[in-house]
Amino acid sequence: MGWIIKAHELATHLSRMTLLNVLGTPLAPCSYDPLTGYFRDGCCRTDESDTGSHLICARVTAEFLAFSIQLGNDLSTPRPEWRFAGLQPGDRWCLCATRWRQALLAGLAPPVVLECTHERALEFVSLQDLQSHEWRPLRAGD
Repeated sequence: MGWIIKAHELATHLSRMTLLNVLGTPLAPCSYDPLTGYFRDGCCRTDESDTGSHLICARVTAEFLAFSIQLGNDLSTPRPEWRFAGLQPGDRWCLCATRWRQALLAGLAPPVVLECTHERALEFVSLQDLQSHEWRPLRAGD
């Protein structure tokens, strides 16, 4: 069984090698805890089956989580049947590009981790908008 997990890890690693972020550098993982990404592999990578375009790595805020609930997507409530513990402010999560854009227009866009945001996000929002909401850690390890 362990070899299956290792093979999956290798395949995931190899598939990430050619993926780029919005800065044109290799896409970095967004979060392993909570485990995020359309494929639940920690990265904001996508394919044609991802109709939500989960491309933007953001550090969610309480305001954004409340906004998302108002729009019908409750990201805060635990959903054990999906192995989802619910998000807390400060968690990193791969957001749908259109939802982040909606939050931007409403003045509620959460901070973005540019190194972990897939280059296809630029099909939905400008690099300038993403950069103006760039998350910068206050101290090492944040």
